[in-house]
Amino acid sequence: MNMDYIFDSYRRVCYHTNWSQYRTSTGKFMPTDIGPDFCTHLIYSFAKLQGNKLHSFEWNDESTPWMKGMYAKFNELKTQNPNLKTLIAVGGWTLGSKPFSHMSATDADRREFARTSVAFLRNHDFDGLDIDWEYPTKRSGSTTADKRNYIELLKILKQEFDAETKTTGKPKLILSAAVPAGKSNIDSGYNIPEMVKYLEMVNLMTYDLHGSWETKTGHNSGLFKHTGETGDAASMNLDWAANYWVKGGMPASMINVGLAMYGRGFTLRNPGSHGLESPSRSPSDAGPFTGEKGFMAYYEICELLQTGGTRHYLADQMVPYVVKGSQWIGYEDVDSIRTKVKYIKQHGFGGTMIWALDLDDFHGNCGQGKFPLINAINDELKRSGGPVIQPVQQSTPLVNSQTTTQHLTTTSTTIKPKVINTTKGVSKEAAVINGGGCIY
Repeated sequence: MNMDYIFDSYRRVCYHTNWSQYRTSTGKFMPTDIGPDFCTHLIYSFAKLQGNKLHSFEWNDESTPWMKGMYAKFNELKTQNPNLKTLIAVGGWTLGSKPFSHMSATDADRREFARTSVAFLRNHDFDGLDIDWEYPTKRSGSTTADKRNYIELLKILKQEFDAETKTTGKPKLILSAAVPAGKSNIDSGYNIPEMVKYLEMVNLMTYDLHGSWETKTGHNSGLFKHTGETGDAASMNLDWAANYWVKGGMPASMINVGLAMYGRGFTLRNPGSHGLESPSRSPSDAGPFTGEKGFMAYYEICELLQTGGTRHYLADQMVPYVVKGSQWIGYEDVDSIRTKVKYIKQHGFGGTMIWALDLDDFHGNCGQGKFPLINAINDELKRSGGPVIQPVQQSTPLVNSQTTTQHLTTTSTTIKPKVINTTKGVSKEAAVINGGGCIY
């Protein structure tokens, strides 16, 4: 079997954040730090809406006569990998819903956006557009008409992309969308069968499923539900969300399943009780480079592990968390990422998506080489066979058990943990969030 052919059949979508350039010291990340062969699709985040037009967000996104802009540096990666496709994302959590709701409200406004977007993409050498509307019908400034208008917007964008290709002979621009994992957001804002007609792919944000906006610990990106969960709580996991989109009419082959290069954390009320759903009193401390409470890049989590943090493993959700004093952070590591990629392959999904490149260990400070999580994704996509990834079946509840202290070292790329778990229920879907650009 030609494993290179199998590997090439998967999309590997990677988001790049234009604010990571402002981090200090080793946290600073630039387009030149991106390996041109890491991904099949690179998405630059974010552009904003100015009226009915795409507009750059940062002062140095666009080139000037005296300065090469970030767009140009980003798209130069295609000179090293001619097969690479680059897109720009418009929206994100910070932009919210109101600008999209306003722009998509009339046919004339939608057409102005679509027409001018084609020119914007071509002028800056992007190969496509990623619509990251968070979320139709939800949040301030939204209306109940957003669900219909979202589809009309996609329809007109596809029409304009098709027409431009017919007129110019250029390869057709790619149209994709970032979409939520939470049931209420999906049901209220997305007509899935209609979306299939206009999009080339969707990037499913299967992370930010729990976080410090809640009052007890929960994992950001569990693969399966936690033992004993029912109702809304049982839907807050990758397996449920990905399959809900498929059941709703989205072909699995169109879905790029999201993988987090970061963790979300809590400050425990009682550091002596640190199992899943332990009471928390506030977000975890901000990472030294990312600077956001309740959020840490993988390379910042590695530092916790290297300086006395203890790694624990949630066997039913197949993900780790680290505890150091009162700090509790659920995250992904090489082992959990490999498990998820196996799941993605076994269920016939079209590929992987990561948020975000700058949050992996791009300097190799974890002792696992540079970009260990991205390399784990790519390596696992090349593999064949392996056991089928299924939820843990348990006839009796697991109970809390203290793991032995395990530190990340330079001599091992994985950590073999003992199991820790709980049997409590999980809070209902939170209504909020984010700092990097995605929510369920």
